[in-house]
Amino acid sequence: MLPARTFSITIARDWRALYEIIWRPEYFPRWASGLAESGLRQEGAHWLADGPEGPIRIRFTPHNVYGVMDHHVDLGNGEEVFVPLRVVQNGEGAEVMLTLFRQPDMDDDRFAADIRWINRDLKALKALIES
Repeated sequence: MLPARTFSITIARDWRALYEIIWRPEYFPRWASGLAESGLRQEGAHWLADGPEGPIRIRFTPHNVYGVMDHHVDLGNGEEVFVPLRVVQNGEGAEVMLTLFRQPDMDDDRFAADIRWINRDLKALKALIES
């Protein structure tokens, strides 16, 4: 089992409407800099990106009625990182929640850097949607 932390941000938008805006993989680069700084290219069932540490392959959960936007990131070295991502109702708005699993080779500094990155990306999503 891996240690995990879940981060969330409240967004002033109906959760279903928000999900419909952001569930598509091609939308992720607009706010998720940690996933795909230079955009995504589709290749069959996968998406390719130039990640912060090199090329990556990503599998996204298909569109669904539950607000699930999980993705599996193949780092190119045989490792696949699971990233649970959800949009849920929060009153008249939405809560976007992302869980970060601390990988076995991740030291404290790297884990802290990933936490900062996730929170920065969630704030970018909020600014993008609410502006």
